[in-house]
Amino acid sequence: MEWKDGKMRCRWANPGNALYLHYHDEEWGVPVYGDHKLFEMLILECFQAGLSWECVLNKQEAFRDAFDGFDLDKVCAYDEEKLSELGQNPGIIRNRLKIRAAVNNAQIFRKIQEEYGSFSTYLWHFTDGKVIYEKDAVSSPLSDQVSKDLRRRGMKFVGTVIIYAYLQAVGVIYSHEEGCFLEHRENDRARAR
Repeated sequence: MEWKDGKMRCRWANPGNALYLHYHDEEWGVPVYGDHKLFEMLILECFQAGLSWECVLNKQEAFRDAFDGFDLDKVCAYDEEKLSELGQNPGIIRNRLKIRAAVNNAQIFRKIQEEYGSFSTYLWHFTDGKVIYEKDAVSSPLSDQVSKDLRRRGMKFVGTVIIYAYLQAVGVIYSHEEGCFLEHRENDRARAR
C-alpha cells in the first residue's frame, strides 16, 4: 500500500493509526540490546496472545503506567493486592492469567539475567548475535527453540508464534515485506560487510 507520504510500507501497517506508523517506521525490526526494552516488549507480546498487536500498542502507555514503567524489580515483587489492582485497570488488557504470567515471567527474566549476565546476551546467543532476515512466516525453528527454552524455564504465554512476533519486534528477525521502504536494509547491511 502506498501512503500519503509516498512511502510503501508492510501490508499490516494501519495507515489510520499514527502510533502504528511510528512503530512500523522506527521500532519494528530494529535490534534491541537493552534489557529494560527487551523486558517491556516480552511482557507486551505475552499480552498480545489471541489479540492484535495494534490493540496492545494502543494501550502501551497505559501498560507502562500500570506496570511501574516496566521496572523489573517492582514487577517481580508484585503481590496479590497489586495483581488485583491490575485486574481492575481499564487501560490495560485485564486477563487474570496474563497478569499473573507477567509477574512469573519477570521473575524468570531476572533468573536468566543472573545466569547470562543479561537477558540480551541470552536472547542474542541463539543467533550468535546475527540478525535473521526472513519474511512471510509466523514461526520458525528459531522461535521454536527460544519458545521451548523459555517454557522449560517456566515462562507462560511464550508459544512459538508469540516468540516469533517478539523476535521480529526486537530485531532478532527482520521481516519488512517486499516493496516496503525499509526492506532494503538487508541489502544495505550485506554491502556494508
